[in-house]
Amino acid sequence: MSQQGKSLEDVHESVEVKKGKFKKILSFFGPAYLISVGYMDPGNWATDLAGGSQFGYTLIWVLLMSNIMALLLQSLCTRLGIVRGKDLAQCNRETYPKGLNFVLYVLAEIAIAACDLAEILGMAIGLNLLFGIDLIYGVLISFLDTFLLLYLQRLGMRKMEVFIVGLITLIGLCFLTEMFLAKPDFGEVAKGFIPSIPNSAALYISIGIIGATVMPHNLYLHSALVQTRRIDRDEKSIKKALKYNFWDSAIALNLAFFVNAAILILAASVFHKNGYHQVAELEDAYHLLGITLGTDLAPKLFAVALILAGQSSTVTGTLAGQIVMEGYLHLRINPMLRRILTRLLAVVPAVLVILFSGESKVGSLLIFSQVILSMQLAFAVIPLIHFVSDKSKMGNFAINTTTKVFAWIIAFVISFLNAQLVYDEFNNWMKEGNSVTLNITLVIFGILLLILLLLTFFYPIISKKKNNIEKGQIHQPLKIFSVDKVPQQSFSRIVVALDFSIIDEKVLNYVTKLGNKESKITLVHVVESPATKYMGEKTDDSESKSDLKCLEEYAEMLKPLYDNIRVELGYNNRVQAIADVCRQQNADLLIVGSHGHNTFKDIIFGETVNKLRHKVKIPVFIAK
Repeated sequence: MSQQGKSLEDVHESVEVKKGKFKKILSFFGPAYLISVGYMDPGNWATDLAGGSQFGYTLIWVLLMSNIMALLLQSLCTRLGIVRGKDLAQCNRETYPKGLNFVLYVLAEIAIAACDLAEILGMAIGLNLLFGIDLIYGVLISFLDTFLLLYLQRLGMRKMEVFIVGLITLIGLCFLTEMFLAKPDFGEVAKGFIPSIPNSAALYISIGIIGATVMPHNLYLHSALVQTRRIDRDEKSIKKALKYNFWDSAIALNLAFFVNAAILILAASVFHKNGYHQVAELEDAYHLLGITLGTDLAPKLFAVALILAGQSSTVTGTLAGQIVMEGYLHLRINPMLRRILTRLLAVVPAVLVILFSGESKVGSLLIFSQVILSMQLAFAVIPLIHFVSDKSKMGNFAINTTTKVFAWIIAFVISFLNAQLVYDEFNNWMKEGNSVTLNITLVIFGILLLILLLLTFFYPIISKKKNNIEKGQIHQPLKIFSVDKVPQQSFSRIVVALDFSIIDEKVLNYVTKLGNKESKITLVHVVESPATKYMGEKTDDSESKSDLKCLEEYAEMLKPLYDNIRVELGYNNRVQAIADVCRQQNADLLIVGSHGHNTFKDIIFGETVNKLRHKVKIPVFIAK
């Protein structure tokens, strides 16, 4: 277990910020390039190809808009990581209750596995197209890059960033060459930046483009990667770090925009122009490029870029898996084991689908991975905006009202569009499956997702208000408190819970202070003998008789002080039995003893006192 709570502890603050303005700026450049590969992964290519082949250059503006949305969200991640020194997963663990946190963790792991699945399939398809390697062997080959990531991490964060930048550069060069071969109409390309939606089909593809742009794992990843830079914690240094990281994000995400736009432009200038309006599969695009352009170079470059995109994305996906596990669970396992587990979660489904359903179902599996990502995105975006808006935690670096409004609009738009994608796919599955059980399962699952989404949104608001109320009540009693109005009376009906331990003496001493001679005192002890546990009710075994005798002895001791004293035995369930006695006796005070158990002992012995406080509707006095 890691108790230090550092994101990516192996490389935390491992990059020294160099002196000199230009060197300092360069020191901050790197994290966003690891993020950018998630915006140009094989999962995005299908929507770009479909948009370009069906509508030409018309939907380029959608890519630009989604890129601006992504830039804002990623800048919020860098703000969170730099200012609070915690990643998104750690902040979730700190804010949400355990049960909700665990569900969010599971969803994040599923999303990372789904993202990894898309990269593996993309890389396998690329290997198949370029070298003719069967998809199943391509999937298995992709497993080997797990060890590449381990090697890169051993070299240090900077070397890993250089490696990723190198892959991005090669992808960019592939598409620059493709542009040269395709000869797009740049006048028409410019018109594509004017917003327009020709028809409902274009709207659907636009939703797909925006929905596939922001990856949930990137939000976790970026908030951790910015902490690899060692900066001073004064306000001026934090401001500069935020500024330089914004530049890093802007440049890196614009490169990602270039790649996505290049795919769409390529599809528009090659497929749409030549009457191929239904190209969405990667394999179709590969084969048609050679036919339409009349050269083998174009499809080969396409396949190379696909392999490189898959390779670079898997590196960042595995890192995100490490951040999510350590952040949510505070659990650190062997890095190699973590990489292997993450990769197996993606490799196994891919291998099973190819073995049992054939290679024709790989496209459906790719779509399924995008649906899974779409379902998870809102559960990462909503907490992020809550955290960077919290002035109590972010101080002067909390986002302003304008940024907050834009952030929530973007969160709503992206969440709505992703929900639309999920809804459409669920509908398709229900129609194709034609199964009542499947339909009911999908409906229930959808309702549970909605409830979880509402909890994710409202819990930070409710808990914040509760904390503010509690803080505001510190001085409130001074306004209504008056010494003259304090009632001079003691409690009239007191229930005293005893367990025949050393603490009983203190409990009985407090009875004499809190009651008077006319008070009605009820001494209660709960029998938890094996016979009681087995029967679940009152028994007349030897332990019950012995316990009753002890209570009667206590009562004899107190008789000189009280006119009305009685004894009661409860059975089996301590909390319920004591609460029942309080209700039957119409008690106005319950006195119990506390053994000062630590958390471990509470698990063994039960948190009787804590549960009693919530079970009874009267004051509880805890004797220590």
